[in-house]
Amino acid sequence: MTGLLDGLRVLVTGGASGIGEATARRMAAEGATVAVADLDGEGARRVAGTVGGVGIEVDVADTDAMEGAVAETLRRLGGLDAAVLNAGVGSLKPLHTYGEAEWDRLVGVNLKGTFNGLRAVLPRLVDAGGGSVVTVASVSGVIPTRGEGPYAAAKAGVIALTRSAALEYGPSGIRVNCVSPGFIRTPLTELVFTEPGWIGPLEAATPLRRAGTADEVADVVVFLCSHLARYVTGQNLLVDGGSLLPNAQVDPLLARLLGGYGT
Repeated sequence: MTGLLDGLRVLVTGGASGIGEATARRMAAEGATVAVADLDGEGARRVAGTVGGVGIEVDVADTDAMEGAVAETLRRLGGLDAAVLNAGVGSLKPLHTYGEAEWDRLVGVNLKGTFNGLRAVLPRLVDAGGGSVVTVASVSGVIPTRGEGPYAAAKAGVIALTRSAALEYGPSGIRVNCVSPGFIRTPLTELVFTEPGWIGPLEAATPLRRAGTADEVADVVVFLCSHLARYVTGQNLLVDGGSLLPNAQVDPLLARLLGGYGT
């Protein structure tokens, strides 16, 4: 039985845990050979060892280091067909309390890190005659969330950068798409699931009535890298259980007028 990604050589950044780890595992299960890159080099090598890939330690915010990681990927995999630029960090506090150093860290990893990945990967894919890149943004980059100003700004930038790359490199046979997850259960969000009373309201406000899983995001990434998405580029796919669908202003009134239908 053939896999959706048979024979593809793929780089996944931020692959030591969460969505990145799930993506690396899912891609390997579909036949890809995966280079797992992460600031946590030990974690990257651990995940790579479980999927028969290679682990690479890299700080994506470091331009030269990212260039070196892509070069190492090509050397160790023998080429590159796709990349998933997933590495990211977040924070939560009022906008005026963010300092310059934290702004630089959030924008540096989330936006500059994605730029560094695109800058290093795209010329290699041009030389190879085509390929696919998937960036990872967030629903916070579509509709800003309270307390995440720098993160939301960086993720909005990722979406715009993705579309620019799709426009410029489409003629070279390269597809560039973005995935924007909603609230996903990962090690970084585990506290919300363990603190009494925290997850219930969040799930109740989501049309599908639950949080998402890292595997569900990975499935969409696999689709975008596969031949099934061969005519899809420049898109930002929300994987959010419909969380951005409600209209906070009028939905309570409309639900009342509809006798509670759909609530």
